[in-house]
Amino acid sequence: MKVALDTLAALLKSKTNARRAVDRGYVQVLLTIYVDWHRHDSRHRYMLIRKGVLQCIKSITNIKLGRKAFLDANGMKILYNTSQECLAVRTLDPLVNTSSLIMRKCFPKNRLPLPTIKSAFHFQLPVIPASGPVAQLYSLPPDVDDVVDESDDNDDAETETEIETEIDDDKDQHFKNDDIETDINKLKPRQELGRPMEELKMYEQFFPELSENFQELDLVSKEPKPFIPDANLSGPIVVPTASEEHTAEANPSTKEVALKECSPSLTEEYNRRPVSLELPKQDNMKNSSLHQQNDQRNMLPSYQCLSQEIVKGLDRISLQNSAKNDQYYGTGCVVKKESKDNLTTLACSKSCDHVSPCGGSLFEGSSVQLGKLCCTGVDSEEEGDSRSSSSGEHVMLQVSDVSPVHDCDLYLEMVKSTKSIPDYSEVAYPDYFGHIPPPFKEPILERPYGVQRTKICQDIERLIYQNDIIDRVVYDLDNLSCSVPEEADVLKFNSKFESGNLRKVIQIRKNEYDLILNSDINSNHYHQWFYFEVSGMKTGISYRFNIINCEKSNSQFNYGMQPLMYSVQEALRSRPCWTRVGTDICYYKNHFSRSSIAAGGQKGKSYYTITFTVTFQHKDDVCYFAYHYPYTYSTLKMHLKKLESMHNPQQIYFRQDVLCETLAGNSCPLVTITAMPESNYYEHICQFRNRPYIFLSARVHPGETNASWVMKGTLEYLMSNSPNAQCLRESYIFKIIPMLNPDGVINGNHRCSLSGEDLNRQWQNPNPDLHPTIYHAKGLLQYLASIKRLPLVYCDYHGHSRKKNVFMYGCSVKETMWHTSVNAASCNLTEDPGYRALPKILSQTAPAFCMGSCSFVVEKSKESTARVVVWREIGVQRSYTMESTLCGCDQGKYKGLQIGTRELEEMGAKFCVGLLRLKRLSSPLEYNLPSSLLDIENELIESSCKVTSPTTYVLDEDEPRFLEEVDYSAESNDDQDVELADNTGDYEATNQDDGLSDSDSTRTLLS
Repeated sequence: MKVALDTLAALLKSKTNARRAVDRGYVQVLLTIYVDWHRHDSRHRYMLIRKGVLQCIKSITNIKLGRKAFLDANGMKILYNTSQECLAVRTLDPLVNTSSLIMRKCFPKNRLPLPTIKSAFHFQLPVIPASGPVAQLYSLPPDVDDVVDESDDNDDAETETEIETEIDDDKDQHFKNDDIETDINKLKPRQELGRPMEELKMYEQFFPELSENFQELDLVSKEPKPFIPDANLSGPIVVPTASEEHTAEANPSTKEVALKECSPSLTEEYNRRPVSLELPKQDNMKNSSLHQQNDQRNMLPSYQCLSQEIVKGLDRISLQNSAKNDQYYGTGCVVKKESKDNLTTLACSKSCDHVSPCGGSLFEGSSVQLGKLCCTGVDSEEEGDSRSSSSGEHVMLQVSDVSPVHDCDLYLEMVKSTKSIPDYSEVAYPDYFGHIPPPFKEPILERPYGVQRTKICQDIERLIYQNDIIDRVVYDLDNLSCSVPEEADVLKFNSKFESGNLRKVIQIRKNEYDLILNSDINSNHYHQWFYFEVSGMKTGISYRFNIINCEKSNSQFNYGMQPLMYSVQEALRSRPCWTRVGTDICYYKNHFSRSSIAAGGQKGKSYYTITFTVTFQHKDDVCYFAYHYPYTYSTLKMHLKKLESMHNPQQIYFRQDVLCETLAGNSCPLVTITAMPESNYYEHICQFRNRPYIFLSARVHPGETNASWVMKGTLEYLMSNSPNAQCLRESYIFKIIPMLNPDGVINGNHRCSLSGEDLNRQWQNPNPDLHPTIYHAKGLLQYLASIKRLPLVYCDYHGHSRKKNVFMYGCSVKETMWHTSVNAASCNLTEDPGYRALPKILSQTAPAFCMGSCSFVVEKSKESTARVVVWREIGVQRSYTMESTLCGCDQGKYKGLQIGTRELEEMGAKFCVGLLRLKRLSSPLEYNLPSSLLDIENELIESSCKVTSPTTYVLDEDEPRFLEEVDYSAESNDDQDVELADNTGDYEATNQDDGLSDSDSTRTLLS
């Protein structure tokens, strides 16, 4: 009988046979037979026969008529009930898995409950592109329904496409990826200015260090002399590190010194610089058409918020306060705040001992210690790194509980000048209060057995038991008249603040909510970044949140990553931390249909769901959830202002310019950091001007907030007073664009700028009207090339959503050709292997960095990215993208831990240490790099046999194939038989495809 059923299942894979089976009523018959066997096989001896019946049903439901017949025969309820009865017996999992696949395949595709998939916010572009997705978006008639296709009801085409994709996936294991560039002429770097020299001269104003003579400054001496650190320099710039071994308690002497140094207030300690040492303004910058000179007026004194009190009922800070509502007590501040119930105040006082007698405060006698500066710790080099200690590169990094660059008052000032499309008038608590890393480790979450299957079953229950679904809209950006629920047991949501993203919330069950994210402005997709506020919760209740319109086919949420939550009540108890939260987390394909308009012309695609469950600690708390640690544009402005006010101008050359204005009118900062010349003696000025350049950029993709935290670590290390930082400044001139996409960051985009385009795909031909930050960033590099001052290193900081650890992408002709096997003679190419030195150094010094994840292959789909264009057109050999994980590490010191801001900032500091070592290794005295850094032949030959494409084109993103194991068959409609096994686990090995198409072609068992 088993053989007969298997034969029938194989025959029914034919569309013609499947239609005949439907016409003859086989679907109803097969369901009846399956139920009969299910009832009578109480001892589970005939599981193979039961599975054979399910395979026949599965084959018939590959066609649209079969799925309709299955639904008409009440097949959803029948298979749901039988599979629920099988859950208690682990050996019956194959039956449950196959039943779930059939139900998911037959689940009717639903329309996403939105009026349009275009962003809820509109920005009119100054120029409409002639072609591309943005042009198509603007050409759509206003009455077109872009949410679903006209016939988007589980067409046969979807299943056919998935089956074809599975075949392609099998073939893919036998040939190299087509995306790898094989044209040797295109691979060879060719330095091209691209713009006439007369036009590039406009960028001369951004390089005053090349002509500055410092004669007007009262430098230490007219005669050259070695640099002697000043023991009386102002307080230390703190560079947080993730060292666990060396704490303040373990180093009482250093702690005592740090407290002694940091005891004065910031106003007294960091403003000691002589006014006469201010860098003079450049006259040729006053009339610049690119930017306006930064204000040189004195900054208001900045205060550390050492104690904060918030009364119950406070929902959020309002920026629309009149001046008369602002009250200042002594050196503290009080910001008036509007709430629905009453006017309450946020007190910010410098006095640690001040505790309000008000009994209505959210905390009792405790204060938020945001003003405590630091206790010093020593971050040692990696174990066994003998070169580090021998060369004197033992790095002294200071650990802080709260970064001194965060200033609550200054943040509010920065927000007021930030221009957003929705014209935000509120500030999120976490951005105002600041964040400190939690004092405990946050391990990568272990996924419980069967969690995805359980979530899918609960989704199926929505169809079977529709009367149990509340289906109530509780938050809607498209309907401004949407009333806030008054019931005590309904959560309240908000995302109307900088970088916020949440478009709509629907209450599904009493404690379950579907959340819909907003598209990037001038786009109809890129849903992944979220940042929103929740209030009105109760304790002891598990709330389930489902973000239902994600687009990527896989996520680290399937591999232990948790979303982040910030509790205001915890912050008021001196714990202002973003912490990883959530249980029962998984990421899977859902039954909401994506239109071909939103899927690049492909039909039958589905959205994906991130689901997680949270139990809140405090009743009526105000909590914030985020995809990753938020870092807003206003935070960057505050950070740069604080760094400028805190540095020692006799030691550090720090300059902040405005590179250009964005489409929304926000300034794009350009930072220059190097060491001041030892004197204004001629030799010292020459040494100053001839330092090689290091060019850094970050945050071209708004949703990759970890890139900004890495950049923060880099900036703070460069501005620190440590001898190594001074040596680094004396070695290089740093040109840094810390945020390439301010508009996208401000408005909560995930990928694009206001032009609706991925700015990291515009480097080949940037439009000055649509992509001003890229146009002028490239112009800076072109100018350096024109004056023969190519940067030694260019690095663009990014975040990665599908891989663990921190790693780099670089560019190599030879490695690209090795991975293709197209031109065997290419192995005889001569290429300087120095591009591998910096990643190799970082793998030895930075605990989060993984050399094994690095790739130096050049691909066709990446030819317009910063990394490839700067390498190919500008001629920078060491041109990199540095990717930081959103999840955590699976190797090294942080193996098994989720990554936090401390580790990210440490990575930024370690990058600087790597540059210092690169300088020492490549200096004239040590010109030949160590063979251990450059001996790559064997390494590459071995890896070329295994890797098809380390950075395969996925959804227009810099993402390689995903190689981890995952319980993913719930997202597959494949026809491969699931073998019976008594030891069926929740995870099984997959093929080496992460679901690059929507077929999700992995071959695992459904949990």
